[in-house]
Amino acid sequence: MAFNTYNKHAIILLLLALVTSHIAHASDPDIISDFILPPNVTAVDGNFFTFTGMRTLVGVDPPTTFTVIKGTKAEFPALDGQSVSYAVLLFPSDSVNPPHTHPRSAELLFLLSGSLEVGFVDTTNKLYTQTLQAGDMFVFPKGLVHFQYNNDATNPALAISAFGSASAGTVSIPSTVFTTGIDEGILAKSFKTDIATVEKIKAGLTPKP
Repeated sequence: MAFNTYNKHAIILLLLALVTSHIAHASDPDIISDFILPPNVTAVDGNFFTFTGMRTLVGVDPPTTFTVIKGTKAEFPALDGQSVSYAVLLFPSDSVNPPHTHPRSAELLFLLSGSLEVGFVDTTNKLYTQTLQAGDMFVFPKGLVHFQYNNDATNPALAISAFGSASAGTVSIPSTVFTTGIDEGILAKSFKTDIATVEKIKAGLTPKP
């Protein structure tokens, strides 16, 4: 009897260990080749491993609205299987990167110029904030809601974000909640407001033609 109980406990512990091990190591899948070629591609040269999309940043004026230039596997197929990607974040004065999450990676932000107010909220609803100056780095833990804000009324800010996934994903909280067709009555009840207010928020988030 004691032996059976011990066996049951051992099996439960083993299952728990397997589950937690899988969670702890969850990330981009490991690959068994040096790199992954897109379908129907059999031969590559150095051009395949080069991304030129960031050249648009050179010698141009800062944008008038918050802008993100991504280097993920969608834009740079050579990243597939490499568990890395970049994004360049351009903040005009008084602009914000609204609350959002990256479900598949943490984000390591490096501020190149300007200043930023940044923060994230953990799973206990505790807010962590910081004011960054040029040369500072800040990490946003994987999957947690976070934001960045350039509250300087005059100067722009420029940052680079690194991700531990070739496709970290971005879930924008305002867009996800208000522009994906969730019933307005449900939104009004959820935010303890009225449908007219929900409609006003939706109108503000709808891209202008």
